[in-house]
Amino acid sequence: KFFFQASNPGQFENDSDVLWQRGHVPETIVCHGRVGINTDAPDEALVVCGNAKVMGRIMHPSDSRAKENIREVDTNEQLRRITQMRLVEYDYKPEFASVMGIKDT
Repeated sequence: KFFFQASNPGQFENDSDVLWQRGHVPETIVCHGRVGINTDAPDEALVVCGNAKVMGRIMHPSDSRAKENIREVDTNEQLRRITQMRLVEYDYKPEFASVMGIKDT
């Protein structure tokens, strides 16, 4: 779960399309839509254009309790597939790097 704390959660209560609501946890708000940080066109639940600092863990449940039909794979076949991948190196365009704060392009 992601919770975002706002300095004035009440400011969202008068919006006509109520996407923001007070959360069940004190001092939190919940967005029922997409959130964009440094973008006005988020195409996922949360889009951050720039650096993000995480002071805790990013959790993505993916253990055996969420899976079925778990089986060993042929490692030789998997290595063959890896050798068919296209690997590239690249430099960021200077105008993109400067906007995003990237120093080593």
